[in-house]
Amino acid sequence: MSIHVVVMGVAGCGKSTVAEAIHERLGYAYAEGDDFHPQANIDKMSAGIPLTDEDRWPWLQVINKWMVAREALGENTVVSSSALKRSYREVLAENVPTFFIHLNGTQELIQQRLTERKGHFMPPALLPSQFAILEPLSPDENGVEVSIEGSVDDMVERALDALNEYVRSITARSVTAQPRQQAA
Repeated sequence: MSIHVVVMGVAGCGKSTVAEAIHERLGYAYAEGDDFHPQANIDKMSAGIPLTDEDRWPWLQVINKWMVAREALGENTVVSSSALKRSYREVLAENVPTFFIHLNGTQELIQQRLTERKGHFMPPALLPSQFAILEPLSPDENGVEVSIEGSVDDMVERALDALNEYVRSITARSVTAQPRQQAA
């Protein structure tokens, strides 16, 4: 079984940075979720218009299909995606075991980081609309919340530690689930 990770959270929380670090350090196939947006979504966000659920469904389905295709090849994957609502995460995790890393921080901290970010189509003015619809991970969802406080390196290390702990836990479960060989 492959490992599939979605690094999630509002715009500017560090999703791409953490996903790239997982790719670089662990060799997971990497996809930037924003690259799957159709041009109409990018145009809307660039104009300061929040996306609707109807805008997001096809985008989420394409990301899911990418992960499912990599699962068929036996590859581990990591993708950045806001995944703000549980229903979005359910689409992302269809037919593929998915672990969510929710990068969480205050709106003030993320607003500051967004203001300092250059060359991205998502304007800082849309951040409040993302916080308004954000549904944190529920206890029954497969994932973990990681603080973005401190340095970028600290955030990346916390995320990698959480992922490594998850991998250890599923490896331990699969080992204990193996049938024992009888001695002849």
